[in-house]
Amino acid sequence: MNIETASGPQLVAWEITRSCNLSCAHCRASAQSGGYEGELSTEECFKMVDQIAEVGSPILILTGGEPLLREDVFDIGKYAIGKGLRVVMGTNGTMVTGAIAQKMKSVPLSRISISLDYPTPDLQDEFRGARGAFQSAIAGIRNAQEAGIEVQINMTVTRKNAEYLPELVDLALDLGVAAFHPFMLVPTGRGKGLAQEELSPEDYEATLKWIYQKQKELGDRFNFKPTDAPHYYRIVKQCGGSVSFGHGHRPNQGQPSPHHGMNAHTRGCLAGTGFCFISHTGKVQGCGYLDIEAGDIKKNTFSEVWNESPLFREIRDLSKLKGKCGRCEFKTVCGGCRARAYETSGDYLAAEPYCVYRPTGNVAVTV
Repeated sequence: MNIETASGPQLVAWEITRSCNLSCAHCRASAQSGGYEGELSTEECFKMVDQIAEVGSPILILTGGEPLLREDVFDIGKYAIGKGLRVVMGTNGTMVTGAIAQKMKSVPLSRISISLDYPTPDLQDEFRGARGAFQSAIAGIRNAQEAGIEVQINMTVTRKNAEYLPELVDLALDLGVAAFHPFMLVPTGRGKGLAQEELSPEDYEATLKWIYQKQKELGDRFNFKPTDAPHYYRIVKQCGGSVSFGHGHRPNQGQPSPHHGMNAHTRGCLAGTGFCFISHTGKVQGCGYLDIEAGDIKKNTFSEVWNESPLFREIRDLSKLKGKCGRCEFKTVCGGCRARAYETSGDYLAAEPYCVYRPTGNVAVTV
């Protein structure tokens, strides 16, 4: 069997609240404003941080919803850093005032990510469901930078906005951010309404090849790599080997960035192997898009879920992959998106539905 070792996670995304001040068309959580029942208390959050730290030292991503709507978010961030974790935040940026940015710096957060899906206010505001969302996000980026916090721009790629990808790269460069990560749409939550706007497998492949060539062109100007696109790593191998994706800004020229772990070239689908998602109520999933419960930290410890979950153990066994993913020589560097497989077939071990590659049956390619 080809079972991946269950070492500690590299990344843990924590939906610290599901409440949000926007109503974005692609939202995985279908988040909206207002309270959600069952959210973990501050003390429960501290306890979960303790349990995560016992398993490893992953980068902890505080996300939502909009994490800044939770009043104790900075207390939780400081507690996690005190336990040896690196803490970052995923926010829509609209609440990142100068004062909030200073609080982020005092935690201190290593990086924040802010979403921009279009390069112009009218298109961004429509997609995000709020007038002024674009200008507020730009202001949030600048406020964070002025406070000395690294900023990453995230983009959700669909048929509607794929053509704007070059313009968004230019905008990211102009803004001087540390990283730009295009997320390939996984139609879950409100995103199911955009299912018809997902790129075709052929366009998906072409977009990933463009990203690869653009990354080579950019070099170390900033960190540029796609997310939710496991077969990008197959394309990297097919196009000549490994790639650094750029390290982003370096505070001291000639010295590695202290946040290189956030830029590291790893492998494709990390669900249940190097990554997991924790919901606002403590449910653990392989990722935020793979809507299958691996465990519940209100009932079991994080260590028990991470190491013993039947879901995670099955996903880690690459010999269980079905269809062409199971036959593919690139499965150890790619693995296919388990969330897309589940959403389209009801089977998380099925073949990745948005991959055009036909396995040759050759010897397996390794990372």
